[in-house]
Amino acid sequence: MRKLTFILASLFIVITASSQSILSPNGKTTLTFALNAAGEPTYRLAFNKKEVVQPSRMAVLLKEQPSFDKGFSIAKIDSSAFDETWMPVWGESRSIRNRYKELAVSLRQAAVPDRLFIIRFRLYDEGLGFRYEFPGQAGLVHFIVSDEKTEFDLTGDHKTFWIPGDYDSNEFAYNTSKLSEVNGLVGGAANEIHARTAIGANFVQTPLMMKSADGLYLNIHEAALVNYPAMNLEIDKANFKLTSHLVPDAVGNKAYLQAPCHTPWRTIIVADKATDILASRLILNLNEPSKITDVTWIKPTKYVGVWWEMHVGKSTWDYAGTQSASTWDLATLKPSGKHGATTKRVKDYIDFASEHGFDGVLVEGWNTGWEDWFGKWEEDVFDFVTPYPDFDIAELSKYAKQKGVKIIMHHETSGSVTNYERWMDKAYDVMKKYNYDAVKTGYVGRIIPRGEHHDGQWMVNHFNRVAAKTAERQIMLDAHEPVRPTGLHRTYPNWLACEAARGNEFNAWSVGNPPDHETILPFTRLMGGPMDYTPGIFQIKMNYFDPNKKSRCTRPLRSNWRSISQCIARCKWPPTSLKSTSSTSTLSSSSRM
Repeated sequence: MRKLTFILASLFIVITASSQSILSPNGKTTLTFALNAAGEPTYRLAFNKKEVVQPSRMAVLLKEQPSFDKGFSIAKIDSSAFDETWMPVWGESRSIRNRYKELAVSLRQAAVPDRLFIIRFRLYDEGLGFRYEFPGQAGLVHFIVSDEKTEFDLTGDHKTFWIPGDYDSNEFAYNTSKLSEVNGLVGGAANEIHARTAIGANFVQTPLMMKSADGLYLNIHEAALVNYPAMNLEIDKANFKLTSHLVPDAVGNKAYLQAPCHTPWRTIIVADKATDILASRLILNLNEPSKITDVTWIKPTKYVGVWWEMHVGKSTWDYAGTQSASTWDLATLKPSGKHGATTKRVKDYIDFASEHGFDGVLVEGWNTGWEDWFGKWEEDVFDFVTPYPDFDIAELSKYAKQKGVKIIMHHETSGSVTNYERWMDKAYDVMKKYNYDAVKTGYVGRIIPRGEHHDGQWMVNHFNRVAAKTAERQIMLDAHEPVRPTGLHRTYPNWLACEAARGNEFNAWSVGNPPDHETILPFTRLMGGPMDYTPGIFQIKMNYFDPNKKSRCTRPLRSNWRSISQCIARCKWPPTSLKSTSSTSTLSSSSRM
């Protein structure tokens, strides 16, 4: 990966008695840092001389130790300019420029003389990233974060595109309202989502997209979420102020840290035009460079999948069609005749993929455990290595290779992450043995360890471990029901896609997705990275499967990619072998829709 880097160690600070200000490289944005009368750190952000974030406090609260919140004095200020051009492994841009001014403020507290606290700002022409850093020091080794109080004091009651704050799910339909009119309690009423933990009426998730009355577009999110819980936002509706709210663990703590360490970046992107928000690479730039040296094996692919027919009821994931069979005793399983992932059926998909230029076939429901998995909070359900009797893994591997097609493995954990952690090495060994080099993981259900949440620190670490472990085995990753992305596909370019939002399967068995859902996603969920949304459903008119159901999509197929419509014509759809139950998706080569 070629890179051109310039670092200038000079001061770009305007210093007064109470504040320090820096300008972005082109002077468009202005950051002002200050300590208020109580010694609390504050920041302020302006864009084109227009205030975007009013003076807002910053704090990290600790359990059983003095907090990093007030009584500070400035020990040191470092500043620099940085300009590099780096080459992503894949994506819509051949090269990405990373240019910013940096301000690192070192703070000390008179009440806790042996501790140092650093707030690091990186100011871009289109916005700001900042994080909290805890250097290695005698006065701070192991510590527990009980809360983080990062404020975003906005200038008005902005038009807001939002989903309710939640610890376990991102799979809500987007709402549009003024900030003061947000009602996060709609999350608790979303009964079509199995695992959800609504926070309250005044809470929303990031990425949060807003538009001010004077025409500014504003996006708040985070970058490089590692070893820390995801951030929701609490709304002070009277004052239009947002405050960070971290996902707790099973006992109510937010994070367990050991110095030296740091938090993720908090990000604010601002623009005069909505399209400039999409064009920003700020979040990606705030992530670490790739940890993978040899990236030649990483290839974004377009694939068809055995999954839609299960959602519409034509086929089943399970082999026996019962919820009472023993997971592990194959002798007790009697075929129902509706199992989708059979050797013959998968060969039909392989033939179709080979004939029409698709690179892979995703197969859901190939392995034992589906009879006894949903909603029971059981630990030992899947082993990720034992196929059903009617799925010949060796034969299909050989057949796919002959056809020039890759099979994509599906690992549904049913939320039992401790079980998946025990099986990962063996499961990935099986994948490599049978020439599978991509996996779709899934986390439907309540998390085990019991009491943990999908978006808490424990699960964030798990998702990152999976990315690292699959990278070691040269396996590409598509994660479903994960924490929302924060640009880590730069660090782990094998992490090609995530779901982490309301996907197209909701059109099959729920109230569906309103047409504007897809138009909002690029400005919200997709700010953090590419999404496996599977837009290529060849038959989305649900009355085809059920006369009583209607699709909420615009017609005809306007919400699908133009290439899908062309493919339908080229493929003479539907072929006799597959009917109209197939779907297509991409382990995406694009980080925007």
